[in-house]
Amino acid sequence: MDANASREQDRMDAEASQEQPGTAEERTGLMMVELSNAMVRIYKDVYGRGPTKARTSYAGPDLIVSSLEDSLTPIERTMAEAGEYERLRDLRIHFQYIRRDNFVGPVEEITGRKVRAFVSGMDTEQDVASELFYLEPRA
Repeated sequence: MDANASREQDRMDAEASQEQPGTAEERTGLMMVELSNAMVRIYKDVYGRGPTKARTSYAGPDLIVSSLEDSLTPIERTMAEAGEYERLRDLRIHFQYIRRDNFVGPVEEITGRKVRAFVSGMDTEQDVASELFYLEPRA
């Protein structure tokens, strides 16, 4: 799926979740699943391989945390096996910031809120990544 198709899918998911019946808690849960699915799609589009485990949740009213595991590509695994953890982490994080809009766009689309800051981190020894999205406070 190309980037435009992914964004269109995220937009349609966001519209669908806002129209869903149920409690606010149920709608928030659905939105977190949508965000996790969006992160998996982004990783697949950007790196050619998505994580096998993803979970997204609020960590306060204006912070969303996505935890992603098992996302390294075969060549990145080779780097890790060679002990090149720092180089691998620097490369992955650098690339994520180059592709910042790919990460921020779907979050803004799905939540309907502006992302004021994006922080990406990774433990390359354990193959665990986190994407943090600081949202503008609600008016």
